Amino acid sequence: MKIGLLREGKIPLDERVALTPNQCLEFMDRWPDVELVVQTSNVRRIQDSEYVEYGVEVVHDVSDCDILIGVKEVNIEDLVPGKTFLFFSHTYKQQPYNAKLLAALLENKVSLIDYEMIRDADGQRVIGFGRWAGIVGAYNGLRAWGLREKCFELPRAINCKDLKAMIAQASSVAFPDGMKIVLTGYGRVGRGSAELLDAVGVMQVDKHDFLESEFEGGAVYAHLGLSDYNERKDGREFNREDFKKDPSEFESSFMKYAKAADMFIAGHYYAEGSPYIITREDLKDKELRLKVVADVSCDIDGPVACTIRPSTVADPLYGYDPKSEKECAFDKTGGITVMAVDNLPCELPRDASKGFGIEMMKHVIPLLIEGDKDGILKGARETDLKGNLTKKYAYLKEYAERGATELQKHI
Repeated sequence: MKIGLLREGKIPLDERVALTPNQCLEFMDRWPDVELVVQTSNVRRIQDSEYVEYGVEVVHDVSDCDILIGVKEVNIEDLVPGKTFLFFSHTYKQQPYNAKLLAALLENKVSLIDYEMIRDADGQRVIGFGRWAGIVGAYNGLRAWGLREKCFELPRAINCKDLKAMIAQASSVAFPDGMKIVLTGYGRVGRGSAELLDAVGVMQVDKHDFLESEFEGGAVYAHLGLSDYNERKDGREFNREDFKKDPSEFESSFMKYAKAADMFIAGHYYAEGSPYIITREDLKDKELRLKVVADVSCDIDGPVACTIRPSTVADPLYGYDPKSEKECAFDKTGGITVMAVDNLPCELPRDASKGFGIEMMKHVIPLLIEGDKDGILKGARETDLKGNLTKKYAYLKEYAERGATELQKHI
């Protein structure tokens, strides 16, 4: 068996990789009979020379590999027919922009194992970059506050060497006395955001005190779970399982926090059909205190109404004018500053790659090499080497056919 680590080719450029040099060394020690190579890249933050130093072969051509491991979507022209690929494809929800990619996978008889669909027995994802999205998203939110209020300046996360350097930068500024931040979500993203806030000296407070009190001695945050910002329409007690089964019976109770907070870090997972957290009408409320929204979840035109488009690493901030419901300057008086970068882990490529590699070595690589007896990878395999959708993903047939039509138009 021969496995290759792909260079990232998606635009905007992504500097991450699935395994670090040290993890490659661990791989080679653990599975000496499996050949591992790394595709050369002048984009990746970890340089080719660093892999060479660890005895890893760096190559231009990976077409002789059996399995090819990337991070983001692989460009159609970079697909190798008849091979197995692992990457985030963003196709299982029938995302329109990737229909052509799925069609190309089928046409080239490529077997795709989609990271998003690698789940444990309880249906929970076992691998991803959520923690890093949360960490960078919270940092970017603090940076946005400083730029909007012109009270401090922080460098872009991507210009920091690593997480340690980024934390040192944010720890060196004085956050406004009494600044209040509300954070939603207890998944990887929400916990990552809380990790960053804790690390830079933002104090967590009880959510009830957050609503009723003002604070001295710097910034504070309240961390909300699902039951804290959703309630039953009939007034009965919140039940998580009931919410999962039928979220239409619930409504948002977030506004009391929006009226008490200066910043909202959205680190929740939003399921289709769930109540919108804060609507366009809510944002027009004269008692609204919010000035900055760091939408790490980045569901466009969805549960956080001011997130009307994704932003980019190069241009991370824009403004939302509640009156006109349109975009405005990010620091406009009366507007809300929005940070909605949709590829946040790219801003800490070394740390994010290391974290992802740890999960790969623990949860995925052993299954590829030693066998998938519990069917974990099988459940994430969208396409097979015969050019067919697997049974679980047969629902993507029409979506793939639309993609095939689009592909033909571009030939």
